Amino acid sequence: MLRRNLLLAAPAVASHAPRRAAAAQVQPVLVELFTSQSCSSCPPADVLLGELAGRPDVLALSYHVTYWNRLGWRDRFSLPEATERQRRYAATLGHNQIYTPQTVIQGQRDAVGSNRAAIAAAIRAATPGQVRLSLREAGPAVSVDAGAGEGSATFWLIGYDRQHVTPVAGGENRGRTLTHSHVVRSLSPLGEWRGQAMGLTGTRPAGERVAVLLQAHSGAILGVTTL
Repeated sequence: MLRRNLLLAAPAVASHAPRRAAAAQVQPVLVELFTSQSCSSCPPADVLLGELAGRPDVLALSYHVTYWNRLGWRDRFSLPEATERQRRYAATLGHNQIYTPQTVIQGQRDAVGSNRAAIAAAIRAATPGQVRLSLREAGPAVSVDAGAGEGSATFWLIGYDRQHVTPVAGGENRGRTLTHSHVVRSLSPLGEWRGQAMGLTGTRPAGERVAVLLQAHSGAILGVTTL
Protein backbone atom coordinates (compact mmCIF):
# COMPACT_ATOMS: atom_id res chain seq x y z
CA MET A 1 0.00 0.00 0.00
CA LEU A 2 1.42 3.37 -1.01
CA ARG A 3 0.70 6.42 1.13
CA ARG A 4 1.53 9.98 0.11
CA ASN A 5 1.35 12.86 2.61
CA LEU A 6 -0.03 16.04 1.10
CA LEU A 7 0.85 19.53 2.22
CA LEU A 8 -2.76 20.60 2.22
CA ALA A 9 -4.66 22.74 4.64
CA ALA A 10 -7.90 20.86 5.15
CA PRO A 11 -10.73 23.37 4.64
CA ALA A 12 -13.51 23.76 7.12
CA VAL A 13 -16.42 21.71 5.84
CA ALA A 14 -20.07 21.70 6.73
CA SER A 15 -22.80 19.19 6.18
CA HIS A 16 -24.89 19.91 3.11
CA ALA A 17 -27.14 16.88 3.36
CA PRO A 18 -30.70 17.84 2.36
CA ARG A 19 -33.30 17.70 5.10
CA ARG A 20 -35.83 16.05 2.87
CA ALA A 21 -36.18 15.43 -0.86
CA ALA A 22 -38.50 13.27 -2.88
CA ALA A 23 -37.01 10.12 -4.41
CA ALA A 24 -38.75 7.49 -6.46
CA GLN A 25 -36.58 4.73 -5.01
CA VAL A 26 -33.62 4.22 -2.73
CA GLN A 27 -30.45 5.27 -4.52
CA PRO A 28 -27.33 3.10 -4.56
CA VAL A 29 -24.44 3.82 -2.21
CA LEU A 30 -21.41 5.16 -4.06
CA VAL A 31 -18.20 3.14 -3.55
CA GLU A 32 -15.08 4.59 -5.20
CA LEU A 33 -11.79 2.70 -5.41
CA PHE A 34 -8.49 4.49 -6.14
CA THR A 35 -6.13 1.92 -7.61
CA SER A 36 -3.28 1.29 -10.06
CA GLN A 37 -2.08 -1.60 -12.19
CA SER A 38 1.43 -1.01 -10.77
CA CYS A 39 0.41 -1.34 -7.11
CA SER A 40 1.07 -4.82 -5.70
CA SER A 41 -1.44 -4.26 -2.88
CA CYS A 42 -4.24 -3.34 -5.29
CA PRO A 43 -5.36 -6.63 -6.95
CA PRO A 44 -7.38 -7.87 -3.91
CA ALA A 45 -9.12 -4.49 -3.80
CA ASP A 46 -9.83 -4.71 -7.54
CA VAL A 47 -11.44 -8.13 -6.98
CA LEU A 48 -13.61 -6.77 -4.18
CA LEU A 49 -14.65 -3.78 -6.30
CA GLY A 50 -15.66 -6.21 -9.04
CA GLU A 51 -17.91 -8.06 -6.59
CA LEU A 52 -19.49 -4.81 -5.43
CA ALA A 53 -20.07 -3.79 -9.06
CA GLY A 54 -22.62 -6.61 -9.29
CA ARG A 55 -24.76 -5.33 -6.42
CA PRO A 56 -27.89 -3.30 -7.25
CA ASP A 57 -27.61 -1.30 -4.01
CA VAL A 58 -24.07 -0.08 -4.84
CA LEU A 59 -22.57 2.01 -7.60
CA ALA A 60 -18.93 0.87 -7.65
CA LEU A 61 -16.39 2.91 -9.62
CA SER A 62 -12.69 2.23 -10.16
CA TYR A 63 -10.40 5.27 -10.54
CA HIS A 64 -6.87 4.59 -11.79
CA VAL A 65 -4.39 7.15 -10.47
CA THR A 66 -1.29 8.50 -12.18
CA TYR A 67 1.41 8.59 -9.48
CA TRP A 68 2.37 4.93 -9.89
CA ASN A 69 3.16 5.37 -13.60
CA ARG A 70 6.80 6.33 -12.99
CA LEU A 71 7.55 3.04 -11.23
CA GLY A 72 7.96 0.76 -14.23
CA TRP A 73 4.51 0.47 -15.78
CA ARG A 74 2.07 3.02 -17.21
CA ASP A 75 -1.52 2.16 -16.32
CA ARG A 76 -3.47 2.66 -19.53
CA PHE A 77 -6.56 3.72 -17.56
CA SER A 78 -4.81 6.27 -15.34
CA LEU A 79 -6.34 9.74 -15.35
CA PRO A 80 -5.03 13.01 -13.89
CA GLU A 81 -8.64 13.75 -12.95
CA ALA A 82 -8.72 10.58 -10.84
CA THR A 83 -5.61 11.63 -8.94
CA GLU A 84 -7.06 15.10 -8.39
CA ARG A 85 -10.33 13.61 -7.11
CA GLN A 86 -8.38 11.54 -4.60
CA ARG A 87 -6.51 14.65 -3.47
CA ARG A 88 -9.80 16.43 -2.85
CA TYR A 89 -10.92 13.53 -0.69
CA ALA A 90 -7.67 13.79 1.27
CA ALA A 91 -8.75 17.29 2.25
CA THR A 92 -12.45 16.65 2.90
CA LEU A 93 -11.81 13.42 4.83
CA GLY A 94 -9.36 15.31 7.01
CA HIS A 95 -6.27 13.09 6.93
CA ASN A 96 -4.41 14.88 4.11
CA GLN A 97 -2.88 11.80 2.51
CA ILE A 98 -3.50 9.66 -0.54
CA TYR A 99 -2.78 5.98 -0.86
CA THR A 100 -3.62 2.91 -2.90
CA PRO A 101 -5.76 0.97 -2.64
CA GLN A 102 -8.17 3.45 -1.08
CA THR A 103 -11.94 3.04 -1.07
CA VAL A 104 -14.23 5.99 -0.31
CA ILE A 105 -17.83 5.22 0.63
CA GLN A 106 -20.56 7.77 -0.13
CA GLY A 107 -17.91 10.50 -0.05
CA GLN A 108 -17.74 10.43 3.75
CA ARG A 109 -15.67 7.47 4.96
CA ASP A 110 -12.61 5.70 3.61
CA ALA A 111 -10.95 2.33 4.15
CA VAL A 112 -8.11 0.28 2.73
CA GLY A 113 -9.59 -1.02 -0.51
CA SER A 114 -9.09 -4.70 0.35
CA ASN A 115 -10.61 -4.45 3.86
CA ARG A 116 -13.87 -6.28 3.28
CA ALA A 117 -15.19 -5.90 6.81
CA ALA A 118 -14.57 -2.16 6.99
CA ILE A 119 -16.07 -1.50 3.57
CA ALA A 120 -19.13 -3.66 4.27
CA ALA A 121 -19.70 -1.82 7.55
CA ALA A 122 -19.34 1.57 5.86
CA ILE A 123 -21.86 0.60 3.16
CA ARG A 124 -24.35 -0.52 5.80
CA ALA A 125 -23.88 2.73 7.73
CA ALA A 126 -24.08 5.01 4.69
CA THR A 127 -27.08 7.23 4.02
CA PRO A 128 -28.10 6.95 0.35
CA GLY A 129 -28.55 10.15 -1.65
CA GLN A 130 -31.88 11.88 -1.15
CA VAL A 131 -31.99 14.37 -4.02
CA ARG A 132 -34.02 12.94 -6.89
CA LEU A 133 -31.98 12.60 -10.09
CA SER A 134 -32.85 11.30 -13.54
CA LEU A 135 -30.57 10.87 -16.54
CA ARG A 136 -31.40 10.40 -20.19
CA GLU A 137 -29.40 10.11 -23.39
CA ALA A 138 -30.13 11.88 -26.67
CA GLY A 139 -27.56 11.14 -29.36
CA PRO A 140 -24.22 12.72 -28.38
CA ALA A 141 -25.73 14.47 -25.34
CA VAL A 142 -27.02 13.50 -21.91
CA SER A 143 -29.57 15.43 -19.87
CA VAL A 144 -29.91 15.45 -16.08
CA ASP A 145 -32.90 16.54 -14.04
CA ALA A 146 -32.53 17.16 -10.31
CA GLY A 147 -35.18 17.67 -7.67
CA ALA A 148 -35.16 20.27 -4.92
CA GLY A 149 -33.45 19.96 -1.56
CA GLU A 150 -31.18 21.92 0.74
CA GLY A 151 -27.56 22.90 0.38
CA SER A 152 -25.32 23.28 -2.66
CA ALA A 153 -23.39 20.75 -4.69
CA THR A 154 -21.62 19.99 -7.98
CA PHE A 155 -22.88 17.65 -10.69
CA TRP A 156 -20.12 15.25 -11.79
CA LEU A 157 -20.50 13.52 -15.16
CA ILE A 158 -18.67 10.19 -15.30
CA GLY A 159 -18.12 7.70 -18.11
CA TYR A 160 -16.98 4.19 -17.26
CA ASP A 161 -16.42 0.79 -18.87
CA ARG A 162 -17.89 -2.44 -17.55
CA GLN A 163 -14.67 -4.47 -17.43
CA HIS A 164 -11.12 -4.69 -18.76
CA VAL A 165 -8.49 -7.45 -18.59
CA THR A 166 -4.85 -6.34 -18.82
CA PRO A 167 -1.61 -8.37 -18.96
CA VAL A 168 0.85 -6.26 -16.95
CA ALA A 169 4.41 -6.26 -18.28
CA GLY A 170 6.14 -4.05 -15.71
CA GLY A 171 6.02 -2.58 -12.24
CA GLU A 172 5.13 -4.44 -9.06
CA ASN A 173 2.52 -6.60 -10.83
CA ARG A 174 4.77 -7.65 -13.71
CA GLY A 175 3.66 -10.95 -15.21
CA ARG A 176 0.14 -10.82 -13.78
CA THR A 177 -3.11 -10.51 -15.71
CA LEU A 178 -5.46 -8.15 -13.90
CA THR A 179 -9.21 -7.69 -14.21
CA HIS A 180 -10.74 -4.31 -13.43
CA SER A 181 -14.45 -3.54 -13.24
CA HIS A 182 -16.37 -0.29 -13.73
CA VAL A 183 -13.24 1.51 -14.89
CA VAL A 184 -13.69 5.29 -14.99
CA ARG A 185 -12.63 6.68 -18.37
CA SER A 186 -13.69 10.29 -17.91
CA LEU A 187 -15.01 12.60 -15.21
CA SER A 188 -15.80 16.28 -15.31
CA PRO A 189 -17.98 18.82 -13.49
CA LEU A 190 -21.28 19.46 -15.29
CA GLY A 191 -22.73 22.34 -13.28
CA GLU A 192 -23.81 23.59 -9.87
CA TRP A 193 -26.95 22.81 -7.86
CA ARG A 194 -28.15 25.26 -5.21
CA GLY A 195 -31.16 23.48 -3.78
CA GLN A 196 -33.68 24.21 -6.51
CA ALA A 197 -35.14 21.76 -9.02
CA MET A 198 -33.28 22.11 -12.30
CA GLY A 199 -32.13 20.44 -15.48
CA LEU A 200 -28.95 20.63 -17.52
CA THR A 201 -27.38 19.01 -20.56
CA GLY A 202 -23.83 18.02 -21.43
CA THR A 203 -21.84 16.01 -23.97
CA ARG A 204 -21.90 12.26 -23.40
CA PRO A 205 -18.63 11.32 -21.67
CA ALA A 206 -16.13 8.75 -22.93
CA GLY A 207 -17.00 5.27 -21.64
CA GLU A 208 -19.54 2.54 -22.21
CA ARG A 209 -21.77 3.64 -19.34
CA VAL A 210 -22.70 6.98 -17.79
CA ALA A 211 -23.25 8.07 -14.21
CA VAL A 212 -24.03 11.42 -12.62
CA LEU A 213 -23.08 12.24 -9.04
CA LEU A 214 -24.39 15.19 -7.06
CA GLN A 215 -21.68 15.93 -4.53
CA ALA A 216 -21.60 18.58 -1.80
CA HIS A 217 -18.41 20.53 -1.25
CA SER A 218 -17.98 18.58 2.01
CA GLY A 219 -17.65 15.42 -0.13
CA ALA A 220 -21.08 14.05 0.82
CA ILE A 221 -22.98 12.37 -2.00
CA LEU A 222 -26.45 13.90 -2.27
CA GLY A 223 -27.59 11.98 -5.32
CA VAL A 224 -26.54 9.22 -7.75
CA THR A 225 -28.03 8.10 -11.04
CA THR A 226 -26.90 6.03 -14.03
CA LEU A 227 -28.05 5.25 -17.56
